[in-house]
Amino acid sequence: MSKPTPISGFPEWTPAQRMIEQYVLDRIRDTFELYGFAPLETRAVEPLDQLLRKGETSKEVYLIRRLQADTDGPAGDDALGLHFDLTVPFARYVLENAGKLQFPFRRYQIQKVWRGERPQEGRYREFLQADIDIVDRDTLAAHHEAEMPLVIGDALRSLPIPPVRIQVNNRKICEGFYRGIGLTDPEAALRAVDKLDKIGPAKVAELLAQTAGASEAQAKACLALAEISAPDASFADAVRALGVSDPLLDEGVEELVRVVETAAAHSPGLCVADLRIARGLDYYTGTVYETQLVGYERFGSICSGGRYDNLASAGATRFPGVGISIGVTRLLGLLFGAGALSVSRDVPTCVLVAVTSEERRAASNRVAEALRSRGVSTEVSPSAAKFGKQIRYAERRGIPYVWFPGADGAADEVKDIRSGEQVAAAAGEWTPPRADLRPLVS
Repeated sequence: MSKPTPISGFPEWTPAQRMIEQYVLDRIRDTFELYGFAPLETRAVEPLDQLLRKGETSKEVYLIRRLQADTDGPAGDDALGLHFDLTVPFARYVLENAGKLQFPFRRYQIQKVWRGERPQEGRYREFLQADIDIVDRDTLAAHHEAEMPLVIGDALRSLPIPPVRIQVNNRKICEGFYRGIGLTDPEAALRAVDKLDKIGPAKVAELLAQTAGASEAQAKACLALAEISAPDASFADAVRALGVSDPLLDEGVEELVRVVETAAAHSPGLCVADLRIARGLDYYTGTVYETQLVGYERFGSICSGGRYDNLASAGATRFPGVGISIGVTRLLGLLFGAGALSVSRDVPTCVLVAVTSEERRAASNRVAEALRSRGVSTEVSPSAAKFGKQIRYAERRGIPYVWFPGADGAADEVKDIRSGEQVAAAAGEWTPPRADLRPLVS
């Protein structure tokens, strides 16, 4: 068999990195549940027509196809694709299970997704997302849009990572403004402005003319709106100073003021109103969010989402919602690449129980069982080699303590192999220092 090679865009973490990932997921999950979100997991595949109906391009979707087609069986596998985010599957789940759910329904979902984009630092083809959404039947109160940044701020603040800044905007501001200056295709204008950071103002102005029919003056006004940014509600005065009037614009300004002020009261500096944030997906209708990791701004958003009113509907019944997603793999990939996250040891094991002889392995097993029953991660030495070799095995594994069972009635002893301190101990009583009980992420 030839030596296998990695597949680009499909990360496989080391055991130490995986422990860091699990720690991060536990902290995120704890925060989500503190805010009352219930867990959910949806299937990995969705009908292709559902995946493509809300503004995503077919180039990014992985199709599901059997290697050996069953000519006598039902067709249809070609119409399935791996989900590229968790919002579309969640909307489908709500429609299928609306009669069983209590609204407003709050769910979190931590699951892998697949996207066929060009792999690069912080961008993968297979990656883990951590989503929260709140949906309701027919109407969704605007205060839920103000709650999203609070949850994300608390979740990310619980991690040993650089601070984050959540940029917020409201699509109603943009759409109302574009209508107010006479543009007839506000969605095309939104898609053009969403490329501002990638292609710059001059190219966006050209794109506005080409795709949204904007005149030079209209394009200039669109760019002036996108330049507005403020850490407080003063952005509203800057919008009004542009002299454009539209009811949808006024509604959006009012909603965004509430988001910014709520976030400032909870966590000053967490949110900033940034009117260049548009989010390219068509289904967003209100507040939109993008989150930057301070010091890593050039890599773009590590957490994003927004309000959607029409993603889930059945006949005359709608299920509007608001959601936000943490790109867990994206976040960790950036920090791993920068060497900015570490764990105190490479294995969960706190204690290695030495084996004096193979005939006495059962005694070592009993010590290990007693330690595990008290929550101490323990393994038994794989061989009854000389104690020096067993200690070196623990050192290579990063295990801090070695336990020596007593012989002929002598007391057991445990050794901290970092300091060399060795003391008498009983498996039913001894407890390691709290800092050693579990690997520490920093």
